[in-house]
Amino acid sequence: MESACTIHEHSPKIFAAILVIIMLSVVDAYLTLHLVDQGAAELNPIMAFYLNQSPLIFFSVKYFLTCASVFMILAIKDRYFWGRRLQGKALFVFFIVILTFVVKWELLLIHFRTP
Repeated sequence: MESACTIHEHSPKIFAAILVIIMLSVVDAYLTLHLVDQGAAELNPIMAFYLNQSPLIFFSVKYFLTCASVFMILAIKDRYFWGRRLQGKALFVFFIVILTFVVKWELLLIHFRTP
């Protein structure tokens, strides 16, 4: 009898990419909280709403959305959309690059805000 739940195996590179994405998201959240404490504003209206609730809610929502996005990429990895194969690896690389630029931008803001 076939199991109702299928376990998918992923390469160590995919696992490392997931860890990097989550780590960059956590660093982004921390740096955002630091910048907001220094007088900056959260420009994302959805995240600004949660930041106004509390820093813990902001962090929790950001972490949840990041993990949910990773799971969605894993779920649609190597599927076909409009006749083209969507490669999960490419999406992971895309998000790593974007999050890296966001963290670098926040570090520059912190560096130039500090007297």
